[in-house]
Amino acid sequence: MADQYLMPEKWVSEHKLFPYQVGFTCPPFDFDAAPSDFLRMSPPSVGVHGWMLHVPDYVHSLDQRKQNFNMLEDFVHCMSRNGVDVCGQVGSNWVHASGLGVDGIREHCQNLSDKYETPFHMSGYAMVEALRALNVEKVALNAAYHWPEWWQGTVGFLQEAGFDVLWAGNFHDQGWFESQEAVNAKRWVFDADLAEKSFTYVAEKAPQADAILINGMCNFRAGADGIPMRPIHLERQLEALLGKPIIGNDTALYWRMMKDIGIAPMTQQGTLLESLK
Repeated sequence: MADQYLMPEKWVSEHKLFPYQVGFTCPPFDFDAAPSDFLRMSPPSVGVHGWMLHVPDYVHSLDQRKQNFNMLEDFVHCMSRNGVDVCGQVGSNWVHASGLGVDGIREHCQNLSDKYETPFHMSGYAMVEALRALNVEKVALNAAYHWPEWWQGTVGFLQEAGFDVLWAGNFHDQGWFESQEAVNAKRWVFDADLAEKSFTYVAEKAPQADAILINGMCNFRAGADGIPMRPIHLERQLEALLGKPIIGNDTALYWRMMKDIGIAPMTQQGTLLESLK
């Protein structure tokens, strides 16, 4: 009797709520904007689901990310069982915290994708893929709110991938806050004008950079009524200001996932996402 309630082993189009189904996961204790952002820029044929990782004693340490790295497989397994077409991992530090290195992360993503027959992408490695697709060699990193060990890990990962990081530093290094503790107190949501100020600062520090990057999932109160917005919503105006590509981990991850399912944004975006059209 119970057999008639078994889930399908393979999802076909008539089983799915949307022709294209996308799954995101994010670090514990982060209400993540990725599902909302992705859905708002996608065609109506796309549906999005999110899964917040659960680690009760999580304090955002790199060691905890390494210890809980196996949870990413749980995420891909669950999403694949529910007919998701592509999975994305939000959180740029997980790639370097893993200790696997650039090639190890590439192999890890490919292995999970093959095992569960569902493409899986990590935002930290998606940045590498995006820069290679744009033939970028020299970069500067707006490290935003990231702790020094966080953004230094990102720099090391980018260098291992073959990129020349001309300058990197967070909002404290740039002089906008008196201490890292003052940056932390903002809980990763900052005033709207800091976006332009910080990117201009970084561009002036590295005028030879082919692209300006921003790591993590920073938020600026640049939306209507001061609603926080990710860098992906600001990239067009920043590119017009600085005259070069602006690429965040959110931009890179969405670009990589859209490539897999063969869609492009319905909205106007910056250089990387516009390349899909």
